[in-house]
Amino acid sequence: KVETTGNNNKVFYSSKNEERTADVPVSKGREKNINQKISEIFSSSTYVYKADVELTIRGDIVTKRIVGRNSTHLITLDNELIPISDITDIKRK
Repeated sequence: KVETTGNNNKVFYSSKNEERTADVPVSKGREKNINQKISEIFSSSTYVYKADVELTIRGDIVTKRIVGRNSTHLITLDNELIPISDITDIKRK
């Protein structure tokens, strides 16, 4: 005789209908914001302690080596603080 406790009365299993968001490309209409781009750089498998980036700040493109961030600034290897609010684009070099 098999006794049940009432647990797992509803079970769902699917092997073909799994959603995979990591492989979904970003559509052209939905670009990533600056914080998402910065997070991608710091979470990259190639980021160890510094990253060479091109920043667009008020229309000017500057190259910097960033080593960290806080809630409002990027921190460069030269201990310079760059306000994230001033950055309009960031690209990994």
